[in-house]
Amino acid sequence: MSTELRRLRNYIDGEFRDAADGRTTDVVNPATGEAYATAPLSAQADVDAAMEAAARAFPAWRDTTPAERQKALLKIADAFEERAEDLIAAEVENTGKPTGLTRSEEIPPMVDQIRFFAGAARLLEGRSAGEYMEGMTSIIRREPVGVCAQVAPWNYPMMMAVWKFAPAIAAGNTVVLKPSDTTPASTVLIADIIGSILPKGVFNVVCGDRDTGRAMVEHPTPAMASITGSVRAGMSVAESASKDVKRVHLELGGKAPVVVFEDTDIAKAVEDISVAGFFNAGQDCTAATRVLVQESIHDEFVAALAKAAGETKTGQPDDEDVLYGPLNNPSQLKQVTGFIDRLPAHAKVETGGQRVGDKGYFYAPTVVSGLRQDDEIIQNEVFGPVITVQSFSDEDQAVEWANGVEYALASSVWTKDHSRAMRMSKKLDFGCVWINTHIPLVAEMPHGGFKKSGYGKDLSAYGFEDYTRIKHVMTSLGE
Repeated sequence: MSTELRRLRNYIDGEFRDAADGRTTDVVNPATGEAYATAPLSAQADVDAAMEAAARAFPAWRDTTPAERQKALLKIADAFEERAEDLIAAEVENTGKPTGLTRSEEIPPMVDQIRFFAGAARLLEGRSAGEYMEGMTSIIRREPVGVCAQVAPWNYPMMMAVWKFAPAIAAGNTVVLKPSDTTPASTVLIADIIGSILPKGVFNVVCGDRDTGRAMVEHPTPAMASITGSVRAGMSVAESASKDVKRVHLELGGKAPVVVFEDTDIAKAVEDISVAGFFNAGQDCTAATRVLVQESIHDEFVAALAKAAGETKTGQPDDEDVLYGPLNNPSQLKQVTGFIDRLPAHAKVETGGQRVGDKGYFYAPTVVSGLRQDDEIIQNEVFGPVITVQSFSDEDQAVEWANGVEYALASSVWTKDHSRAMRMSKKLDFGCVWINTHIPLVAEMPHGGFKKSGYGKDLSAYGFEDYTRIKHVMTSLGE
């Protein structure tokens, strides 16, 4: 007997709608490999409708006071807390993540981040006025950019939706947000939660595939396009946006180096790095998956890391002992498997290296040693529960290898030597450098990278300012 699939819908101009042409796509729970819902496969007509709604809503929302926008965002944060269990259920079905970890590691920071941007709304100001030419006074206005086309990824669909809409709305913009085609459920629920708080048209959700996202970015209405996704997707967005000189905000891939020096507390480092590498099945652009270990402790470190990996569990969402759930989709499972299948002869799989079970898209925690700097698995983003290990001789080599990839999002240094830590933090070419830790984030500090990891910042006042434009106003003091 077949089970009827739940029906997800777009949220446009304050109401839920099917795609104009009625097309849908199945949404699959990655923990089971089975479809549980359908979502609109939106096309140009749906994008047009959402953009028109956002454009109509923009003048009135732009003209609200910072206090009014703050009040709305605080209400949204409260509503997220009240509907936390509904959000958790939707996200777990979206992603297959452990229920307990979704409750403890995602809901609290999301609520905190919304409240942070509620406060930031009250700080939308320019520099003080001044006379820089005789008889003239200059002032700076910070204004919202307009309609923002936003594309969120599938690894943290719920939290990344917050990272997109909260700063944009706080600054006075209106939003058309597209979730990933594999994880739309929690974003549609977010629309339901905040729909009664924001004026219609301020926040719109359009479900669909990469063609839908392309139509959003190429649409003439948005003043800004923001995407969290792959380097390939980011390059495509930047190219499309360049045709009408849209602003672009890109948070793309990562290949975070984890540099472990010989004076490190090995047991503590292994414990923290294994969690930071395997959490969320390694599907995190800042994941601690590329470890460089000083040669004098290499063998001891690898043995300890392999042991920790072997004790790490993946499994179904309701299993309280698991650290992570499945990979998001069959393509991602194929990608991770391919990296392991193509390993060079000099590499050694210390543990893992295989799919777990035949139901869902689970992959074993994996540690690979014996790798060289030019190996494919070192240079390219795996985005799975795979930690690689290289052995370096000295600080200079560690810096060279750490920086020797095309990504530049996050990194960490593990040492008891404060001077060395400071030198490394200066030399590492990454948007974030953690010292003796890896992966903590706070709303007050920026998240974003360099090189092919993109540009623009999420979180923090810097992320907030990315959603504003600067206007110079000069007035004559003469009669």
